This record gives sequence, C-alpha cells and structure tokens, in this order.
Amino acid sequence: MEIWKKFSISIVIVAYLSFLCYPGTIFADEQADRVVQQAQLQQQLLEIQNQIALFQGQLAQTQAEKNTLANKIKVLKKQQSVLNLQIKQTNLQVTALGGQINETKQSISQNIEHAQQLKVKVAEVIRRISEGDSYPFLYTVVSKKQLSDIFNAYYDYQKVSENLSALVGEIRESNIALAKQQEELTGQQEDAENLLSIKVLQQAQLADTVGQQNVLLQQTKGREADYQITLNDTKRQAAEIQGRIYQLLGISSQITFGEALKIAQWAQQSTGIRPAFLLAILTQESNLGKNVGTCNRPGDPPNKSYKVVMKPDRDIQPFLQITAELGLDPEVTPVSCPLKDRNGNQSGWGGAMGPAQFIPSTWMGYKDKVTAITGKAANPWDIRDAFLASAIKLSAGGADGTYQGEWNAAMRYFSGGTNVKYRFYGDSVMATAKKYEDDIADLGK
Repeated sequence: MEIWKKFSISIVIVAYLSFLCYPGTIFADEQADRVVQQAQLQQQLLEIQNQIALFQGQLAQTQAEKNTLANKIKVLKKQQSVLNLQIKQTNLQVTALGGQINETKQSISQNIEHAQQLKVKVAEVIRRISEGDSYPFLYTVVSKKQLSDIFNAYYDYQKVSENLSALVGEIRESNIALAKQQEELTGQQEDAENLLSIKVLQQAQLADTVGQQNVLLQQTKGREADYQITLNDTKRQAAEIQGRIYQLLGISSQITFGEALKIAQWAQQSTGIRPAFLLAILTQESNLGKNVGTCNRPGDPPNKSYKVVMKPDRDIQPFLQITAELGLDPEVTPVSCPLKDRNGNQSGWGGAMGPAQFIPSTWMGYKDKVTAITGKAANPWDIRDAFLASAIKLSAGGADGTYQGEWNAAMRYFSGGTNVKYRFYGDSVMATAKKYEDDIADLGK
C-alpha cells in the first residue's frame, strides 16, 4: 500500500511539473504583441536608413561643388540632417533593445522560479521515497498474497525512481537554459551600452556642426570675399592647428595638437600606426563623453567608488593590481563613470583609465608589451604609454594603412568586432583621421 501511495503522489507531482514546464500558451498574447512591436520598429528603422542614404548622397554631391561660404553652410545643414536621422535611428535601436532586455530578464525570473519549484517537488518525492524505504523491499514481497501484487509493487517503485530521475534531468536542463539566458542578457546590455556611446558621439558631432555654422555666419555676415580669404590663408591655418588644444580627458595637463602629433609619431616607430589615425581614435574616445576621470576621485560619494562602477568579476582585481604596481591609492585614482540611459539608469560599466580609455582587464593584456618598448612600468594614465598601448591594440586589430584595415581596427577597438550596427564609430574615426591628415600636411607648409 505504501508503494502505491508513493506512486500516486509522484504521478500528481509530475503532472503538475509538466504544466510548469510549458507555460507558452499563457504568454502567447504577450509574445504576439512583442512580435508586432518589433516589426513596427524594424519598419521605422528601414525608413530612416533609406532617408539617411538619400541625404548622404546629396551631401557627397554638395561637397563636390565649389567651396564657397553658401556651399559650406549647405554642407553643414546636410550633415545636421543626417546626424538627426542617425540619432533617431539609434534611439529606435535602443528602444528595441530595451524591450529585448526586459523580455530576457522576465524569462530569467520565470526560469529561476521554475527551478525553485522543481527543487521543492523533488525534495517531496525524495521524502516520500525515504518513508517507503523504511520497509525493506523483501518485506513488501513476502507481505503480498499474489504474484501479480508483487510485480505491481515492483513496477510502481521503479516508476517513482524513473520520475525522480526525470525531475533531476529537468533541473539540469533548466540550469543550462538559465546560464544561456544570462549570457544573452550580458550581450544585450553590452549592445545597449555601445549604442548609447554612439548616440553621445552623434549628438556631439551635431552640436559641432551647428557651432561651425554659427561661427561662419557670425564671422562673415554674408561677405563671401572674407570667407575666401580665410579659407585660403594656409599660414594662419597652420598656426591655429599648432596652437589648438588637443582635449584628452584623464591627463594632468593639456597638450597642443603639435605635441600630441609628436607622441603619435613616436608610437608609429614601434607599431607602424599612422599618426592621424591614432589621433582620431583618441579624439573619438574623448568625444564619446565617457566622463573620464569623474568617478573614484577624492571626495566622490560611495556610489562613484570603483567598487560600484566597475564590473566586479572582470575589472576590480586587475585595477587593484595595476594601482599597487604603480604605487597608487585605488580609493582615489580617477576612472570613468558608467553611461546612463534616458531614464537615468546605469548602462554597462565604467572604470576606464586614462587618455586611451582602457578598462583594467584589457590593460592587463597590453601593459607588458608597453613595458617591453619603454623599459619602464606601463602606466595607463601616462599619455605616452596610453598612446603606445592604443597603437599596439590597433595594430593587433588589423590597422595596416589601408582604409578598410583601419576602419576594421577602429570598430574592434570600440566593440571587439565589426558589427555594422556601430559603423558610425568607424566612419567617424576615418573622417576625423582625414581632417587630421590635412592638418598635418598644413603644419609642414
């Protein structure tokens, strides 16, 4: 009788757990709504992408026309139109990704709850089996009057054991699914962080084009001749380039463009990386607005400590090792803050160090290579070491002096791959490198 009781209980439990394992019908309506919303977002993205392509074609045609004041303003307005559309596109991508992140988090929560329920039910089955095991199976055999009762008892006992094995296997599968979902969530969160970085860069470039347009209008006030004189005054251009402050956040002092160029040329000797390209990468990192050095400073609140802003299992231990080797206090050594989404929530992690914005775990892979060249302990906050480490990383990323090679290396520098979702970064780096190449040529005149 006891074995039949165990069997009955196990059948009820297995039936209940089977219902838990297939909750798809409950959420069918929600999933259908998500599919519709996703399709709508994709359609909007496609329409915006087509508009961007149209404006970029018009921009290329305008830039090929005679370089006059009116045309320069026309080019800037076209650039502003493209940037506005690209910002809108990025916003849509962030919105779509936000929905995916929420869906993954919900699935993870359901999976955790399901796993906990499974464990409770398994414990109940084991308890029932344990109660039955207090009577030896031989006792069960001799207590039965008919041979068929003995076989039935044996069958019931075997069935309970098989059900227990199935439950244990289901828990194992649930844990595997949970690990996969956690990995998926991490990737989605990194995507969101990258897209927010792209958006900040796009907004900065939009503000720059508007500022350029306003300066042109204010300086010339419609006088085309004055504009042409300014445009052709290469000597004055060279002087401005030489004296321009090259904004590299995270260093103790500002340097001129000429000084930055000399360091980039020094790095080229060991790595072969084109100076204009290296300067463009470092400028881009600053323009991303990652708040370099605005966390973990003396007097900062606890929520800006490296213990909070860094990814714990990836960067804290390397950061402590780096600061210890350099004799720095980890409690007051500035690092970057994390980005925030439009709701003010933290997206991703901060902790990037110095002008080149290496996170501690990444710096660990380059510090020995820098030391081998300089002959001293590599310091991510030292501008020469930062330039050199960036050049080494770009070289490893495939920068070979060609446009495609450098574009690929820039993309890998930013996100570890060449996902075209982030192509704005690579395109912007190459455009900046072209400007710097022109500036360097002017310096030589």
